[in-house]
Amino acid sequence: MAINEAMPYFPVITITGPRQSGKTTLCKNLFPDLPYINLEVIRTREAIMQDTDKFLALYPDGLIIDEAHHYPDLFSYIMVAVDENPKLRYVLTGSSNFALLAKITQSLAGRTAIFTLLPLSLQEIESQKNSISTNNLILNGGYPAIYAKNTPLHLFFSNYYTTYIERDVHQIINIKDMRAFQMLIRLTAGRIASEWNETSLSNAIGVTQKTIKQWLSVLSASYILYTLPPYYENIGKRLIKSPKIYFYDTGLACFLLGIENETQLQNHPLRGALFENMVINEVLKGRFNAGKESNLFFFRDRSQKEVDLLYAQGQFLQLFEIKSAQTFHKEFHKGIDYLKDIFKERVQRSALIYDGNFEQPTQEKGIYNFRNFEL
Repeated sequence: MAINEAMPYFPVITITGPRQSGKTTLCKNLFPDLPYINLEVIRTREAIMQDTDKFLALYPDGLIIDEAHHYPDLFSYIMVAVDENPKLRYVLTGSSNFALLAKITQSLAGRTAIFTLLPLSLQEIESQKNSISTNNLILNGGYPAIYAKNTPLHLFFSNYYTTYIERDVHQIINIKDMRAFQMLIRLTAGRIASEWNETSLSNAIGVTQKTIKQWLSVLSASYILYTLPPYYENIGKRLIKSPKIYFYDTGLACFLLGIENETQLQNHPLRGALFENMVINEVLKGRFNAGKESNLFFFRDRSQKEVDLLYAQGQFLQLFEIKSAQTFHKEFHKGIDYLKDIFKERVQRSALIYDGNFEQPTQEKGIYNFRNFEL
């Protein structure tokens, strides 16, 4: 595991990710000898804030500190502690990427290894993934409670939305018009796998483009959604061209879209987009679980030639087309063939990832069922 590999080199391990994604369980399993505290508990937070040095001294070997972003000044105290005693081990978690990483980059640079834990991947539900239909995999998403406790989907996601999303939003930024913000979340769910258009959303909701951009940052920091940038050789263009939007969990996206069961999903116009979202999530989880950066992009040129997923390795590329169909068609490879003509020997691998059963992995071009695909 990537975290175990980092432990000998970093006195602090930081794990970020969505609420309910399993960060606490992971930390307790990996570090069973370290005491555990949770800064969401007000009494604990007040105690550590009252005299931080004295509190940390109570734990001479180190500590697991859950939801550490509630007390950002703590990181400066930890910096001093590990500099004075490199044998100390601290494990920090947080569900607010913005609040946590902003302080860490200032106080713990060079002292911490940072990892992202997303909801369960298909590999992590190996015993169940082949017995669950594709539609149910999309509807369920990957939150552990769905699989471990069999929590009904509508109960889990309605609670998750009201308890965590709205609360976290208030902690990060003071949004005056919550109705407009809620509308943004649902409209964004309706634009999954589409390019982000601030002007369109601004006009639909009735707020400024600056506000839309700010709210997108909040949703990204809270691990609700993320953007996939377009691939350009010029890095500057990647930063100014419109990215595509995806949700970290397709179950939450289905809830926001009002999709409640397999029949509704099967007939929904966004089923293909949700399938694409699920597949890209799986690739992203694989990268993060290995402790690596995303390095994932999409490609689309002015003539609308497109490849859904592009993985960049230095100057070399891997190209993947994603289709929700169960029947293979040769034209699925058109976008890939187009890019292979452009990038030629730089393309190390290309593949179609779809919902069918015919598979033909080869060095140059493969066909994979999404359940069996690995980057």
